[in-house]
Amino acid sequence: MLDDRIVRVKVTGMFACFTRPDLKVERMTYPCMTPSAARGILDSILWKPEFQWYVRRILVLNPVKFATVKRNEINSKQSKTPIVVDAVNSAGKPKYRSQRNSVVLKDVAYIIEASIYQKEPSDKNRPEKYIGMASGKEGMFPRRVKKGQCWRRPYLGTREFAAEFMEPNGNEQVINETAPIGSMLFDIFYDASGKPQPLFFHDVAIRNGVLNCEVPENDKMMQSSHVQPPMDSKISSVVYEFNQREEEEEAL
Repeated sequence: MLDDRIVRVKVTGMFACFTRPDLKVERMTYPCMTPSAARGILDSILWKPEFQWYVRRILVLNPVKFATVKRNEINSKQSKTPIVVDAVNSAGKPKYRSQRNSVVLKDVAYIIEASIYQKEPSDKNRPEKYIGMASGKEGMFPRRVKKGQCWRRPYLGTREFAAEFMEPNGNEQVINETAPIGSMLFDIFYDASGKPQPLFFHDVAIRNGVLNCEVPENDKMMQSSHVQPPMDSKISSVVYEFNQREEEEEAL
């Protein structure tokens, strides 16, 4: 069940890189935040196995500005064997490290609008518990945003581009621009067996400063299996105990 209430959080940063997957070697960013990046920021602030975040809109507050940077990256995937970044080959050149150019966004600010989706709502896990906005009875998410609390530091596309998050003050204005994007990666969908599948949505555009995410692909993402582990798993048990402690602290 999709709750009709909408929470809003403002995120800002000096740089951002929402990498286009069709350009793998030299990174190039989309002109605005992707829905998967928005969901990642929301999960960083509040994640519970009882619900999923349904991103509705992404409001672009600052004009789109690009910058080019060169970064050191590793050219192989991390595995069980640690990668020694400073290792060199027989020719004395770096073995794993390489320099790559990146086209990134500069001076970004967005407002994420989202609701929560619960497959199995219950009296113990009512939406008010998480996103209640009544004065004096605010839910966990608004309280965490006010206090600047998060599970992990949210970031804008890549971990080195940290994001600041806060409540919108009500005076923000979206840019008066329309920019076609074409095809955009919406998220990664996991089927019942855990197999990942990239999910794209097409004919995408920033229209008058707004990226609309209420598309059929969003409904499909609510059925993704990777968001919630099996209820009888050890992970769920640990998460449940942690959530119980947090709720007890919130009640104090």
